[in-house]
Amino acid sequence: MTGVRKAIVVGGGIAGPVAALALRRAGIEPTVHEAYGTTADGVGGAFMLAPNGLAALRIIGLDEQVQAIGQPIGRMSIDDPRGRRLAEFAGVPGLAPSRLLWRTELYALLQERLRQEGIPVTYGQRLVGADETPDGITARFADGSTADGDLLVGADGVRSTVRTLIDPAAPGPRNVGLVGFGGFSDHVPAGSPDHDVMHFANGRRAFFGWWTVPEGGSAWFSNLPHKELMTPAQAREVPAAEWLERLREQHAGDAPAEDVLRRARPDTVVNVGSMHILPKVPRWYRSRMVLVGDSVHAPSPSSGQGASLAVESAVQLARCLRDLPALPDAFAAYEALRRDRVEKIIAQAEKTNNEKAAGPLARTMTRLLAPVALRTFLTPEKMFGPVHRYAIDWDAPVTPAGATTAV
Repeated sequence: MTGVRKAIVVGGGIAGPVAALALRRAGIEPTVHEAYGTTADGVGGAFMLAPNGLAALRIIGLDEQVQAIGQPIGRMSIDDPRGRRLAEFAGVPGLAPSRLLWRTELYALLQERLRQEGIPVTYGQRLVGADETPDGITARFADGSTADGDLLVGADGVRSTVRTLIDPAAPGPRNVGLVGFGGFSDHVPAGSPDHDVMHFANGRRAFFGWWTVPEGGSAWFSNLPHKELMTPAQAREVPAAEWLERLREQHAGDAPAEDVLRRARPDTVVNVGSMHILPKVPRWYRSRMVLVGDSVHAPSPSSGQGASLAVESAVQLARCLRDLPALPDAFAAYEALRRDRVEKIIAQAEKTNNEKAAGPLARTMTRLLAPVALRTFLTPEKMFGPVHRYAIDWDAPVTPAGATTAV
């Protein structure tokens, strides 16, 4: 059993609560400290939880609840600018389908589980510093309050304060030159009665994704090229109706994007600002501080793995702390279990971003070559198997060398 008894978790989004729940299962008492003054109910767009993310949630007892509220996606369709299907492929054989859900839904589930477990959550505590001693660490917050523990877990997102405390020279998120959007439309494209298919359309000028929802209508997402960094707050300064008009111009002539966006409702548009990717983080931990989730590995939304990787890392960190009494050993084992996997996925997401931002000629070549590749050598197993089949063996002991791996 680890010598760690109390953990300070900084960040109350997704990775922080999952880390707290996993730490509790590992026998460590966590407290969660959120910078914002209120809960994040109703904030955020849709995202995918892949089979590997669902497997990690099973360890903290939340996979069934997520499957109940999430929309299953069992097939993916690659479409051309006219809405014609170029290729379709199912998920990895033998695995449950991925689930689409809104961030606010997963957030609510996690908050309810924290309450059930009696894990304290405080709001309005923005971390400004940390003081370490041989016996523990004290987190200092902007409101003058403090928290004491044996270690501090940084789950405070891509602009992590904990990351800069660990390494003042640590890189920050890098703008990929795209602004991300999503929303609802009253339009249901013809011939699309199935709700388990996600469509990826490589349009004439831009990428467009969509799926039908059981309640009626369609959900959609797209990107606008924008080289300058735009924060979510800056993006929201532009009226949603204006952004929607720009998207309509970008997808003029694309089917079904043109019709979907024509009947899209401005009040449902979600604007996340510039999409970003986090470069390789040299230091994942120092002394009594360690990073988890987007604070240390943030693939762009193009990966479809952001939330799943955050959940995986939170559970693996708790497992390492459970089995290795010395923090340096636990942190080193955690990094050894995670770094190679997340960096490969981030690299693939960056390649996808480049394809989305490509010019007309490159987009045309992609449309021509993709169907052939998908019908021949790019099977679901080859494309997603190594990522989606990852499953953490919670009961297996962790060694200092990080020899225990997922199966």
